[in-house]
Amino acid sequence: MAKNTAKLRWRCRRGSLELDRLLMRYLEQSYPGASDPERLAFEALLALEDLVLARYLFGTQAVACPIQQGVIKKIAAFQNQ
Repeated sequence: MAKNTAKLRWRCRRGSLELDRLLMRYLEQSYPGASDPERLAFEALLALEDLVLARYLFGTQAVACPIQQGVIKKIAAFQNQ
């Protein structure tokens, strides 16, 4: 992950401090132990526009992919920390 970490950190920087924090917490705490499919799902989520990603994370829109749903739940759980 070390090689990819800087790039992923940069991609976690969004237009919203709240999104930044949630994504960075996931990257630091969950991503290192994630399976390959989960890592790919997270990276795909990072490619989304901020508004769409925020809707997923804050529960106003559902994501269709079950693996992405799992990642969204893990990221959203960091809201209470």
